[in-house]
Amino acid sequence: MRTFAEIEAIAIEHKGTQAALEESLPQPASDKTLRQTTDDRYLAAMTRCVFNSGFVWKVIEAKWPDFETVFAGFNPRYNASLSDEQLEIFATDTRIVRHFKKISAVRDNATFVMRVAEEHGSFGRYISDWPQDDVVGLLKDLKQRGSRLGGNTGMYFLRFIGKDTFMFSRDVVKTLIDEAIVSKQPTSQRDMQAVQDAFNQWQAESGRPLCHISRILAASQG
Repeated sequence: MRTFAEIEAIAIEHKGTQAALEESLPQPASDKTLRQTTDDRYLAAMTRCVFNSGFVWKVIEAKWPDFETVFAGFNPRYNASLSDEQLEIFATDTRIVRHFKKISAVRDNATFVMRVAEEHGSFGRYISDWPQDDVVGLLKDLKQRGSRLGGNTGMYFLRFIGKDTFMFSRDVVKTLIDEAIVSKQPTSQRDMQAVQDAFNQWQAESGRPLCHISRILAASQG
C-alpha cells in the first residue's frame, strides 16, 4: 500500500494544483453542529437518502417541500405513530414518490431515531460521539437498527448530514483495489474492516478527515 503522500501527489497532478485539489474537497460538520442538529432533521436526511436511492435525485429535490408537508416536518413522534392505513394513504399521494416500502421506512426510522435519542440524549449526540476510527461500526449499526440504511445509502446519509466518512464511489473502490486493500467492492465485514484500517493509517499519516482522504483517492484516478 502506498503512502498517502504518494497518492495525494498523483491527485494534485490530475487536478493541476494543490489549490485546485483543496477546493474540490468536502468539509465535515463540527461535533457541535452534529449535536445541535435536531432529531427531525436527521429523520428528514434519512428519508431523503432512502428515496434518492434508485431515483433521479432531481425528482426528489423538486418534490421535497411536499415531503416535508406530508410527513409533518419529519417530527419523529408523529411519524413513529403512523398507522398502516395512513401509510397506505401516503402511498397514493401524488405530492410524493409513491413507493410503499420507502414510505414505510419513514415510520421505521422515526422509531429508530426516537430509541437512539432515548439512549444518547439526542440522535445528534449518537452521531457526533461515534469514534472516527470506527465508521464501519456506525454504518453497521445504521443498517441493523434503521430501515433501508445499508450499503451506499448509509454512507450518503452520513455525508449528507456532515459526519466525517469515506464513500465508495467507483474511483475510490478502484484505488482500494489498486492498493490491494480489497479485491472487489467492499461488502463483507472483513473487507469493510480492511478499508477502515487503511483509512485510519492514511489519516494518521496526513491528519486529514476521512472525507478528504476519500475524495483524494478518487482524484488520484484522474
